[in-house]
Amino acid sequence: MYDMVMEGRRQVGSTIKPYLYALAMENGYSPCDVAPNRQVTYMVAGKPWTPRNGSRSRYGSMVTLKWGLAQSNNWISAYLMSKLNTRQFVNLLHDFGINNPDIHPSLALCLGPCEVSVGEMVSAYTTFVNHGIRVAPMFVTKIEDSEGNTVATFQPRMNEVISAESANKMLVLLQAVVNEGTGSRLRRKFNLKGEMGGKTGTTNRNSDAWFMGFTPQIVTGCWVGGEERDIHFDSMSWGQGATMALPVFAYFMQKLYADKALGYDPEATFGLPEEFDPCKTKGAENLEMDIEEVFE
Repeated sequence: MYDMVMEGRRQVGSTIKPYLYALAMENGYSPCDVAPNRQVTYMVAGKPWTPRNGSRSRYGSMVTLKWGLAQSNNWISAYLMSKLNTRQFVNLLHDFGINNPDIHPSLALCLGPCEVSVGEMVSAYTTFVNHGIRVAPMFVTKIEDSEGNTVATFQPRMNEVISAESANKMLVLLQAVVNEGTGSRLRRKFNLKGEMGGKTGTTNRNSDAWFMGFTPQIVTGCWVGGEERDIHFDSMSWGQGATMALPVFAYFMQKLYADKALGYDPEATFGLPEEFDPCKTKGAENLEMDIEEVFE
């Protein structure tokens, strides 16, 4: 009886990171910019905060933002957040349609401790496919009387969240998640072809597993968890989004493509401009600049 899609909110974990990267793209960064892949302690509200990461792959190296998001690297996200404005990030989240009023500016917000509904997340991710334009959820498109006459028609509410150029950069970043990152089992295990992007997410104690996936024609959000918040998996290997939520998306897409009457084309493309260069920047700050109040 409880609407977990539109009413229920749960922590989103790393599925928040595309919004952070979108803010970075809006501030002139590109997928090709590099950052140091190392653990750093930050001062947050006067207290030390040391984000952890699930892997030490390429530790100590300079890595691209594209690699950082594809691998869902927490250290890169925290480092990137330290370069951006936390208040601006909260404002952007609201522009994406995240309506939770209890989201407060914090460096740690980049790892997704805030609670968001599945419906809000799906609506927000439409921004990346629609060249920066978010489409709000709409359940009724028209009303007809008993004789089939149209009484009223409705159009979805839309708003521009990020520029088309930033959206194109995000498509490059989010396709890398599927092609070479934490969502790559969509290709390896489920043999899904065609252009698609996505993002995995896992929360504290493996309580919430997320996968946000999209193609040029459809955006899908999957959340797996228990309605009782103390229900969780004991290990990351079973509780992570790539294990629990990603397969739901994979089976759904397989059935969607198998039913030709639905009209979903696995050969559809995002239509990035031929001359588009994702590495082009607009004077972004140097990612290697010093950070205030940071201790090794």
